[in-house]
Amino acid sequence: MHIPKGKSQDENILSFEEALTHREDSSIYDRDRWLYIPDFYSEYRYILGTKGKKPLICIGINPSTAEPDNLDNTLKSVQRIADGNGFDSFIMFNVYAQRATNPDDMDKELNLEMHEENMKAFRYIMKFSCESPAVWAAWGTIIEKRKYLIDCVADMIKIGEEFGAKWYRAGKVSAKGHPHHPLYLRKDSVLEPFDVVGTYNIK
Repeated sequence: MHIPKGKSQDENILSFEEALTHREDSSIYDRDRWLYIPDFYSEYRYILGTKGKKPLICIGINPSTAEPDNLDNTLKSVQRIADGNGFDSFIMFNVYAQRATNPDDMDKELNLEMHEENMKAFRYIMKFSCESPAVWAAWGTIIEKRKYLIDCVADMIKIGEEFGAKWYRAGKVSAKGHPHHPLYLRKDSVLEPFDVVGTYNIK
């Protein structure tokens, strides 16, 4: 479990650029295989994934405890579905960067500074794909936990449009149209196009 120490606004958070260039001496993971930014366990995480030329970018709500070579069950499912749909790698990204195993522990109010750095991270991973980036919406009904989360998604959509991103879902949508969370999906689940703009009436 990861319970935040407090509001992320009270934490000393590296900018994305600082996190990207940071090198933790005690790090033991294979940097040629893994993307892990920042490269140490902290109260937030921008990116976790594997390196490849055709990544599946999975979007959850917020990170929990996963690290390189120590994936939680959600990330294991993401990796299986990426493999099963013909991708050579996966990138786990989140609408909000604050670590919290229980989403109820997330910030009550948006940390705008952290969000802006998270969007820089999203723009960074958009450049990894040789083709249009494949973005898998996988946040489930947890998107309803905080009012600011939809606004964060809207910013991601705008960035994705610059790169011709294509949005997908896996499994059935909820009664309100939210895409399925990865944890309980079949390992042979097929990605299908997802109208993220229409679902959330984003203009």
